[in-house]
Amino acid sequence: MKTADLKLEIITKIVELKEVRIIEEIKRLLDFELCKNVYDLSSEQLNAIEESRKEYKIGDCFNDDEVTNDINQWLSEK
Repeated sequence: MKTADLKLEIITKIVELKEVRIIEEIKRLLDFELCKNVYDLSSEQLNAIEESRKEYKIGDCFNDDEVTNDINQWLSEK
């Protein structure tokens, strides 16, 4: 499907929406995606990012399968 066709399909579906909550969520997503602002992060946020990068570099992280298995196990215990 071409981009123009996809846009028209999305616009048509938005016009048909009755749920204000969904319309607001679409607007929030579009505002976020189209925003050109640069975000200033706090020192706490920058430290958390740096720590995460260090953990990733040394392999101290989980892959998708491990996380999915943990979640499924947790859900089955409920």
